[in-house]
Amino acid sequence: MNNISGTIPKCLNNLIVLAQKGNSSPIIQHSYMTQLGEIGYEWDYEEEASLTWKGLRSKYKSTLGLVKSIDLSSNKLTGEIPSEITDLVGLVSLNLSRNQLTGQIPPRIGMLKELDSLDLSRNQINGRIPNSLSRIDRIGYLDLSENNLSGKIPIGTQLQSFGPSSYGGNPLLCGLPLLRTCTEEEQGPKQTVLVNQDDKDGLISQGFYISMGLGFAVGFWGVFGTLLFNKSCRYTYFNFWTCFTDWLYVKAEIIRQRMPNTR
Repeated sequence: MNNISGTIPKCLNNLIVLAQKGNSSPIIQHSYMTQLGEIGYEWDYEEEASLTWKGLRSKYKSTLGLVKSIDLSSNKLTGEIPSEITDLVGLVSLNLSRNQLTGQIPPRIGMLKELDSLDLSRNQINGRIPNSLSRIDRIGYLDLSENNLSGKIPIGTQLQSFGPSSYGGNPLLCGLPLLRTCTEEEQGPKQTVLVNQDDKDGLISQGFYISMGLGFAVGFWGVFGTLLFNKSCRYTYFNFWTCFTDWLYVKAEIIRQRMPNTR
């Protein structure tokens, strides 16, 4: 807990490490030199930090370098959450709870694909929950409780997997997993379902192979079934192939006889 006041700076996107995806070294290690008389000594030490992660306060040391987190909870921050924070695509945990933040959740919050924990509880955030939030498939902890959010909770496997407590304390919020159903006005604009181009191509390829397999099966059993159950067709079919192979053999023999002998 600190006493940081004022607004969240927009220059947060200058935090280069958080703006890049990929793993860092798990241990943050430093070294320094000391001088005792004429002898110099080099000392190493590892950083550690205490962070609130998924609602629990824990100390991190051996894995601190992997914890790409912003924790400004329990302060006196005011104003809106800057949209520039969505440029931090390497961010794994964002905790802005227990402040006095207002405004809306940034619409591009879904850009934070690496986000595993999001806590915006106990603020004065208003407006709708952005649809893009439902597209963060890695998020494992979510707390938007005790705000002024309104409208329907976007439909998405992740958002509906959290309990009602993640959305509690927002009287104007409706839709699953809350028991309060939405009126037609609260439904808002229809949610657009975005399909990844790779997924779309995969579905087309899958449909092609399924169609090809079904076509082969129908064609094969159409011919084979007719020969199996229709006696006259079966005789005609095999008689045709017998005559054809005899004719092919004769033609091959004639061609062989006409070829000049080579020594």
